[in-house]
Amino acid sequence: MALHKIDFDEFLDDSFGLIAIHCSLEDYRLAYLINMELDLRLKRQDLDLDYKYNAASYSIYEWVCNKEYTTWNLISNVCKREGDMLYSTGSLFENPQQTTKTFHLIPDMPKVDYFLKITSDLYHKRERLYISQLQNIPQIIACYQVDIEKIKNIDHLIF
Repeated sequence: MALHKIDFDEFLDDSFGLIAIHCSLEDYRLAYLINMELDLRLKRQDLDLDYKYNAASYSIYEWVCNKEYTTWNLISNVCKREGDMLYSTGSLFENPQQTTKTFHLIPDMPKVDYFLKITSDLYHKRERLYISQLQNIPQIIACYQVDIEKIKNIDHLIF
């Protein structure tokens, strides 16, 4: 029987760039600040990215610039969900306690709060410009270019 293998490199091209953003703001506030600084129109998508059988969902903002043939995506890397804590029966405390579980879209980079995915033929020429513009936002702690080839879960960024 023949073995068929899907190579995700076929779906990704060189015109795809990823910037990691460390920021403690809520996603809508960060999207607003990025819109102001980079003159974008990022808008929240109706459906979030869902992984792990709907256990975690990640907000996504998108804007397609038809003038420059560029697609911008702001994706949250962190999802926090509350759930009941497991406890043994017959314990002193009958009330179930809540615990918070944290999931990451890209588990290789757990300290990154957001990713800015830019799909454009001109991305690599403007990479430094975009990063310097993002660094002008005082609420962003750090931002830097991500080497896509080192990410194990690159399929999470295909949408």
